[in-house]
Amino acid sequence: MNIKLLKLLSQDSRTSTADLATMLGMSEKDVCAQIAEMEREGVIRGYKAVVDWDRLDNAYVSAIIELKVTPKAGLGFEDVAAKVMKYPEVESVYLMSGVYDLNVVVKGKTFQEVAKFVAKELSTIESVTSTATHFVLRRYKELDVALLGSGKDERGSYSF
Repeated sequence: MNIKLLKLLSQDSRTSTADLATMLGMSEKDVCAQIAEMEREGVIRGYKAVVDWDRLDNAYVSAIIELKVTPKAGLGFEDVAAKVMKYPEVESVYLMSGVYDLNVVVKGKTFQEVAKFVAKELSTIESVTSTATHFVLRRYKELDVALLGSGKDERGSYSF
């Protein structure tokens, strides 16, 4: 597995195969073959743009939900995780060590929409014993991409 290639793709999946080949000292044909193989094997699961939703008028609300779960015999946490991840509001699901079991990242149009989703959907799943909702107030970095700052100097100009 070409870890260097994977790191470059995770930093910017739009980098051309010609540029990747140059950076890695490989032929473009070999880069294409390795990418195709990693896609077939499921190592590369998809390609996404990192969007700074706060810059849009139709921004959404994001929350991190802690779920405490009573695992089912023979299924562990997989059964609950499979149910949770089917909801379109759910962006990510992680099995955690520590105080709670599943970390669920959800999105909605409003705080109320997210709260309603947690109350009516997540908390009613069999085996879920409790939830704790933490609303994301601001994103500073996502998927290794800094979101802080606009790139413009907004200090203005002053003369004395």
